[in-house]
Amino acid sequence: MAKMKDTVTTAVVAKSNNLTLEIAKRDIQHVNIESLIIMLRGQQTLLDRDLAMLYGVETRRLNEQVQRNIERFPEDFMFQLTKEEFENWKSQFATSNSIKMGARKRPYAFTRNGIAMLSSVLRSQTAVDVNISIMRAFTATQQFFAANAQMFQRIEVIEHNQLALAARQQDTDKKVEQIFNRLDDRSKTPTQGIFYDGQIFDAYTFVSDLIRSAKKSIVLFDNYVDDTVLTMLDKRKNKVTATIYTKSIPKQLSLDLAKHNAQYQPIEVKVFGKVHDRFLCIDNTVYHIGASLKDLGKKWFAFTKMEMPMEELIGKM
Repeated sequence: MAKMKDTVTTAVVAKSNNLTLEIAKRDIQHVNIESLIIMLRGQQTLLDRDLAMLYGVETRRLNEQVQRNIERFPEDFMFQLTKEEFENWKSQFATSNSIKMGARKRPYAFTRNGIAMLSSVLRSQTAVDVNISIMRAFTATQQFFAANAQMFQRIEVIEHNQLALAARQQDTDKKVEQIFNRLDDRSKTPTQGIFYDGQIFDAYTFVSDLIRSAKKSIVLFDNYVDDTVLTMLDKRKNKVTATIYTKSIPKQLSLDLAKHNAQYQPIEVKVFGKVHDRFLCIDNTVYHIGASLKDLGKKWFAFTKMEMPMEELIGKM
């Protein structure tokens, strides 16, 4: 087999099935074959137009030769790009390669086996030499991916994380939009519903709006109270009283309450251990809240507006 020269200066005529294939003059060593290799269906491939360019013939003539020997090119040797693959290829490469910009028909892709078969179909020394260069380019590309496998895995992880972040951002934007819609429409207060885990701000906004709506008094039955509940109750209007009934007043809560009442509207905390659920009474309206106010949005919980006045609830104590 003759060695590849820097510049192939001989035009070789290859005859196969009455087709004359002319290999034109070219400098094959100055062609960056690796840049022409694309991954399709998990395999390294070269497209028919790029192979035709390397062989120095028209794409049409190359494909005609293949069609005359189609039995030698099963699907794992050669396949035509699907419409989706074709559009994806054009979007990625067409703008950077003038040869590809004129693409109209879906090209054929040749795998490593298919390119090896081409040398037997074309039957010329030059075609064999070109194929040797192509095989070396395949090997170099394969070695590059193998040597940088860890880097590509990291890139894949980064892309996955970016997609997940974008999805979360869309979900967050949707929730924020819902919140603003609720803030814009304050004419109706929901009478019942469910908040799911993660809807911390939604639940917080709902309860805060209830507290702001109070005109005279707020009464809370909640066995698990901390300083965050005191802060939430500070959203009430001036001169609106606030009373908390809870099962016990630990030392920390007592300390927080004293410091709070020294600066803000006072909140009265009383011990009452006969209530299991949470109730929030806004003036004379009673809401059953399925979670402690300090844990809003951390887990699923429901709320319901009770069909009973606050006086009836207080009267049972």
